[in-house]
Amino acid sequence: MEVTERTSANGLQGHIRGERLATSDGVSSKDILVEVFVRERCEAHIVVPAVAEPLLVWVLSGQAIVEERTAHEPWEANTVCRGDFFLTTSPVPYEMRWQVTSPEPFVVMHVYLGLALLERAIAEAGGGAIQLREVSGGRDEVLSALLEQIRLELTRRGETSALLVQGVAQCVAVHLARHYVDAGAEDMSGRNALPAFKLKRVILLMEQHLADPFNLGDLARAIGLSEYHFSRLFKRATGRSPSQYFIQLRMARARQLLIETERSIIDIGLEVGYGSASHFSQVFRREVGVAPSHYRK
Repeated sequence: MEVTERTSANGLQGHIRGERLATSDGVSSKDILVEVFVRERCEAHIVVPAVAEPLLVWVLSGQAIVEERTAHEPWEANTVCRGDFFLTTSPVPYEMRWQVTSPEPFVVMHVYLGLALLERAIAEAGGGAIQLREVSGGRDEVLSALLEQIRLELTRRGETSALLVQGVAQCVAVHLARHYVDAGAEDMSGRNALPAFKLKRVILLMEQHLADPFNLGDLARAIGLSEYHFSRLFKRATGRSPSQYFIQLRMARARQLLIETERSIIDIGLEVGYGSASHFSQVFRREVGVAPSHYRK
């Protein structure tokens, strides 16, 4: 079967089944294209062509199990519902399938931001290349609030305001530039960071083993990479080395336990992998800025 390697933002709809409910195509704005679709309840397999502009997919209705993979790799699944989003920047085609698990229809909004707009936003934020991190099944309340304004404008009665859509598009671009730029990217000619589904698998492994010693080799093998290659791509995806990220996950769990439970500091330290209260307190103070006992107060 012939695979379309690349397509335009307008052309992508021809590769994914579903009914288009709304579009900004008639709105005079070169900086953004927005389309709302109700998707099929079950999609067994599709190949999604690469698009030059980064694609935001925001879930408006329904719950579904969405699986993604690059060619010949294992499927990675995410259960998504209203408010979750995907951010796709892949320069190569990738595969998808999904199954809707709720009675409500699976409605999604596609948002493409113009490269010129993103370039201006990233330059203002002090960045370089236009390379955003990939996100699968993420949640961002600020981004959701901005996208909701666009949805309301597209579906309101009467003429859609190009000025409003343009203004919100600028806000979205700035938010992405501040929070989703891949700081280690060199250009958009190849995959410079871990795909979102691989990153999610590694982070889940870290979260499941917070009490264990950090093991770079186990994490790299879990996604089929060498330790060197994994470390480099992980840092490009997150801005931190795997070991630094692991410590931050430990501290996040420790902060939660300090606030939400009455457990002793030594018990909490043991749960996140520190054999003594003094070692735990030392790391906690270094990473958080205050001692665990002070943080709890």
